[in-house]
Amino acid sequence: MKRDMYLEKLIRRKHNGMIKVITGIRRCGKTYLLLNLFYKYLLECGVDDNHIIRIALDDRINKKYRNPDVLCEYIHDAVKDDQMYYVLLDEVQMVAEFEDVLNSFLHINNVDTYVTGSNAKFLSKDIITEFRGRGDQIHLKQ
Repeated sequence: MKRDMYLEKLIRRKHNGMIKVITGIRRCGKTYLLLNLFYKYLLECGVDDNHIIRIALDDRINKKYRNPDVLCEYIHDAVKDDQMYYVLLDEVQMVAEFEDVLNSFLHINNVDTYVTGSNAKFLSKDIITEFRGRGDQIHLKQ
């Protein structure tokens, strides 16, 4: 039931011009919420799969995207038209200078960004201030 509540919170924040930041302790369901439930919701709403950019940064296969410049270039290159794109990044704290990277996505008009994080920096109350007032936190409880 709680997952439905958190999914609704994500849905209500769609297209709000902010970075949606999903926080919580390890193993509380952040990844499942974002990369499974929210992804499935987007597909069911008719979003084309090539307009959803999902990256699990803790997966070794995606190690290259932990480099902030590689990630930025990848996202910018993936946006090919004026339709809305959804960027779903799991464990974004693994990217060096992630705050700067995420703030750069705010300059792309047709990108809606959602991230998860679980380290001490993400669990601090100040994480939203890192996004210059353009961050929207959803904190999952176990």
